[in-house]
Amino acid sequence: MTELAHSLAPAPVLSRRERVRSWLDMLFKDHGFVRFAYWNLHRLSPVAWRAAQPAPHHLRRAKAMGVRTVINLRGRRDTCGSYILEREACEKLGLTLLDFPIRSRKALDRDTLRTAARLFSDAEHPVLIHCKSGCDRASFMSVLYLFLHEKRPLKEATRQLSIWYGHYRYARTGIVDHLFERFAAETDGRPESFLPWVETAYDPAALEASFRETWFGRVLVDRILRRE
Repeated sequence: MTELAHSLAPAPVLSRRERVRSWLDMLFKDHGFVRFAYWNLHRLSPVAWRAAQPAPHHLRRAKAMGVRTVINLRGRRDTCGSYILEREACEKLGLTLLDFPIRSRKALDRDTLRTAARLFSDAEHPVLIHCKSGCDRASFMSVLYLFLHEKRPLKEATRQLSIWYGHYRYARTGIVDHLFERFAAETDGRPESFLPWVETAYDPAALEASFRETWFGRVLVDRILRRE
């Protein structure tokens, strides 16, 4: 079960050594040097954006764009430099940080989908959604945002599951594409039908059993790109 958590406790005050350690961890262990070159930032609506894991300067940019809430799909990770710096920057900038950990390689459980469905109605807008690379979990939540919150047609919303954003459907990460395909095949495809389908027909185990990844996709995403 996935819970939505507000990062309400004040961020710890970092010593110079802790700050240096956090930056080095973010840049090299968490591959932040890649995101310095390409943040994978894209606009979903006038009040929503999707991106990869932000560094402090990215959050300053988000604040300047009007963002009020940052939705962290990686969850709370108190020993990760990226999270330590993100939490500190959000506090300094007056941004609300919501930790909502989800996965992109296995079918999500019903509780997580219920929480995800109400997430955008509860969050103060404008919002920034991010995971590590902005490719898979951010793509999935972007579909839900456009489909459930903005009431866009499913075909339009699922364009967020695209190689343009770095999402590759032929690896295990394609399980999120498969979920929406099953929903479309078994319902009328309207936003109002999504939660009733989740409650009455959605079967995470059956979804995983019916999904097939390709060997190339597995090598590309897990071994070459080393997605989280």
